[in-house]
Amino acid sequence: MKNVLFVLTSHDELGDTGEKTGFWVEEFAAPYYLLTDKGVNVTLASPKGGQPPIDPKSEQPDFQTPATKRYYEDQETQDKISKTIKLSDVSQADYDAVFSPGGQQEIYGDLAEDENSIKLIESFYNNNKTVAAVCHAPAIFKNTKNTDGSPLVKGKKVTGFTNGEEDAVQLTDVVPFLVEDMLISNGGIYSKKDDWNPYAVEDGLLITGQNPASSELVAEKLLERLQ
Repeated sequence: MKNVLFVLTSHDELGDTGEKTGFWVEEFAAPYYLLTDKGVNVTLASPKGGQPPIDPKSEQPDFQTPATKRYYEDQETQDKISKTIKLSDVSQADYDAVFSPGGQQEIYGDLAEDENSIKLIESFYNNNKTVAAVCHAPAIFKNTKNTDGSPLVKGKKVTGFTNGEEDAVQLTDVVPFLVEDMLISNGGIYSKKDDWNPYAVEDGLLITGQNPASSELVAEKLLERLQ
């Protein structure tokens, strides 16, 4: 059995807007069920442990999919997600890959800035293990480095939430940085499809997806790597 670590956020404040944020349900549920249905063992972690916050907008009717509906009816998985382990207690040696679902929270000093998150991603990569992220979650590559000190994404094909998509949700002036701009400034070979279209890129050990609709594509590519 393959073991995959899902890393969720512990951050619930959307900048200084007074609004709540958290992980996007679809970006967790679609990959979680795709992998677990194929016999992959998934462990859930977050910087603080315990219940990670859910972005309330992701629970609105317009954003529901078969995977999210399954999640809301799945008390066992809801109980599991309420008991995430602390990142500081995680060792990459116990897992075959790591995946980060998205949500704006990753870029608020949470997974993008958390020292345990940075070290963990680098450890997975340096031990030849796949690192996958979707939507805002490629923000985890803001501060991760190669062993030579260069940005981890330098020279690698990547994607992530586009500037156009951020503008469409009216958060361009709220978030501390734009995922697209950050990946490019870190030397990533960034590409994208039209806003809101499913799109995922694989380059070596890195798998990235553009937006919520891309989460299943990322999981499919991760499953192929695991097999």
